[in-house]
Amino acid sequence: MAMRLFTTTLHYMMAAASLGAALGALLMFWLGASNLFDAFWSGAVVDPLATRTITISVMDATDAILFGVVLTTFAYALMFGFVVNAPKVPVSRTDWIRSGRVTELKHTLIEVIIVYMVVDFATDLVELEPEPDWQILVMPLAIVLIAGALRLLGTVYPTDGARTPQHPDKTG
Repeated sequence: MAMRLFTTTLHYMMAAASLGAALGALLMFWLGASNLFDAFWSGAVVDPLATRTITISVMDATDAILFGVVLTTFAYALMFGFVVNAPKVPVSRTDWIRSGRVTELKHTLIEVIIVYMVVDFATDLVELEPEPDWQILVMPLAIVLIAGALRLLGTVYPTDGARTPQHPDKTG
């Protein structure tokens, strides 16, 4: 009885985490849309020659929207990977977001975070004053190290599209 209560509690906690990630994604999409509107407003109405302001607003919007995509992917993977049995849908429509194992989910999440970090670095670079410090090199170094570690883990846990172990045909 105690084990069933424990697993049911974990089930609801995963559902709450998935819904929280989905809500966070909606907020990030709203923030991205707001930043795009600010870029449009400052470019079309206030000062059409304020390219730096427009660029910063667009990069901030890209940052927010990419993070919303990360949260959406995470929410979907949590909900349909651990909480609810996914409905049977034609593979062509949902195969891009399904993950067969937790290892695949982690691998995909790290890949998306690397892309997010690259865009965040580009945004930070645009927002900086003309003379950046040497400390700005910390983020690209971290990106390279994370990508290298992901590459090394990819050789240990290959993700070549095979979702199930392949067995040789026993026709013999």
